[in-house]
Amino acid sequence: MALRVIKRKRIHEDIVEQIRRHVVDGRLQPGERLPSERILSARFQVSRPSVREAIRALESMGLVQIRSGNGTYVASDLDVFLSTWRSATPGKKDTLRNAFETRKIIEPEIAALAASRATAIEIRQMEAVLAEQARMIERGHAGVESDTVFHALLAATTNNHLLLKLNEFIVDALRETRERSLHAPGRAARSLAGHRAILDAVRSRDASRARTAMLRHLRAIERNVVIVGPVRARRPVAPRGGGTKRAA
Repeated sequence: MALRVIKRKRIHEDIVEQIRRHVVDGRLQPGERLPSERILSARFQVSRPSVREAIRALESMGLVQIRSGNGTYVASDLDVFLSTWRSATPGKKDTLRNAFETRKIIEPEIAALAASRATAIEIRQMEAVLAEQARMIERGHAGVESDTVFHALLAATTNNHLLLKLNEFIVDALRETRERSLHAPGRAARSLAGHRAILDAVRSRDASRARTAMLRHLRAIERNVVIVGPVRARRPVAPRGGGTKRAA
């Protein structure tokens, strides 16, 4: 690799950017092993802790995989593509539309599969998550974490690791946008209602109804996020009796 000496103050960020470009441009191929920390440290002329921090950041981005005792390797083509797409998502309407087109193809089928494959234990887990989401909304929160977990649990019921990975990347990439959306007045409650309709269909083993409920849910989110546009979270308001409370 043709690497240049690091000059920026936040050293690991420059390392990340250089290696990221090598991966995206194809100069580092999927499955290729990166040089050791010692070698990278010498080539970049930085400390090994800086290299280590950069590698961890690249791993969290999905660009490399750290294999314990065996080195660091460039991730698969799919991982690299999804990582690159995810980094380009925030604030771009065309990318958001692409994301929702994909979600409307994948997630209704996930819901349909869940209706036939979800175990009683998995259904109880989803019920618990929605109960927690309801509690958070009652307290004035948006319930973003529960929203995310519900979709993840639903995908996990399919036992299809490719669907699970695709869904995970797309939902994670839209996290910031969804968080803003869920702070719109009444949006969190409508999202919970959508989740309940999906789970009710899954519980009833009705694949067709689960598919329809998910599609209706996603269309409502898409309208709020892409058509209406992002909504800034309202500032916390002080409830009676003192203290602060986040508005939904």
